[in-house]
Amino acid sequence: MAGSVNKVVLVGNLGREPEIRHTNNGKKIANFSIATSEVWKDANGERQEKTEWHRIVVFNPSTADFVEKYVKKGSKVYVEGSLQTRKWTDNSGQDRYTTEVVVSNFKGEIVLLDGRSDGADASFGSAAADAGWDTSALGSDANSAGTDFNDEIPF
Repeated sequence: MAGSVNKVVLVGNLGREPEIRHTNNGKKIANFSIATSEVWKDANGERQEKTEWHRIVVFNPSTADFVEKYVKKGSKVYVEGSLQTRKWTDNSGQDRYTTEVVVSNFKGEIVLLDGRSDGADASFGSAAADAGWDTSALGSDANSAGTDFNDEIPF
């Protein structure tokens, strides 16, 4: 195989409000976590559920603006990005690691699946904004009209 692929696609709900920060040079970064759940019946027929939490970091300033304005605690979102693991040293000198889904400047997308308060659905991301992708393939919640959502983005 000549290349490799690092692509993550998740659909889940935010557990708390997104955190918006700025780098030293003023670039906006959004952080939030989403929960995904798997439900099944065990051998006894009892319903089982397992929830996973995924940390999301948005480095694209336009997408971070979108997150700040429209994505809230409880929002159902489609997130597309890549996995990255960071290493840092904590105050006690211990090496720490975290793995995050990164929505960067040139790849990734966030789609708000449960719509905005005005009833319109919204999505934003570097690839989505540049290509004008139709999100109807994600299901009826993503873009019920099946139209080009660039016309619906208010900025």
